[in-house]
Amino acid sequence: MISASDLPDTIPVFPLPGALLLPRARLPLHIFEPRYLAMLEDAMKTSTRLIGMIQPYQGRDGGLHQIGCAGRLTAFSETEDGRYMITLSGISRFRVIEEVQGFTPYRRCKVNWQGFDRDLGPSEKDPGCDRVKLLRVLGRFFESRGLSTDWDSLREADDELLINSLSMLCPFEPEDKQALLEAPSLDTRRETLITLIEFALHGGDSDEVMQ
Repeated sequence: MISASDLPDTIPVFPLPGALLLPRARLPLHIFEPRYLAMLEDAMKTSTRLIGMIQPYQGRDGGLHQIGCAGRLTAFSETEDGRYMITLSGISRFRVIEEVQGFTPYRRCKVNWQGFDRDLGPSEKDPGCDRVKLLRVLGRFFESRGLSTDWDSLREADDELLINSLSMLCPFEPEDKQALLEAPSLDTRRETLITLIEFALHGGDSDEVMQ
């Protein structure tokens, strides 16, 4: 268990469009680029083994969103050709203060962890979640995209696992993923998730969604 006092001031960051990591969730990644293999090796030498997942801005040269989520390296396996399959377990969101210039082939940022205290706490609950409505609109969305899932597992999952897993797995645009990341609480993330699904079902017509 990582406490607030363990969180470092500077972390390596992995800008990956559309890849969303949330606190207490797990994100599998396939690492093969030399710069990220170097990042992985360096992270494994630290006590926290943290890597920050962050969205790059679309259409901007190398710009990064201000808020990302750091994950602890909790599983990895090496393939015969030197690539890695890893799992990051979400620890806490962070706010970028500035990018650190240096000699590493990967990017690093000085970060601030304040304002995300609940990320280090217990799982969140969402008493206002209408699971029947959520799964109904999700079923329409999955059908429209030709997707499938284990519906029994979704029905049985606790609030946080359900909402965060859907936020990470649904094929939204990177900016939409960022909105889900920045949601201040689980209920607002659920509301954002439903809005995005309904928006997609109506072909992006915001007028129809509001009716």
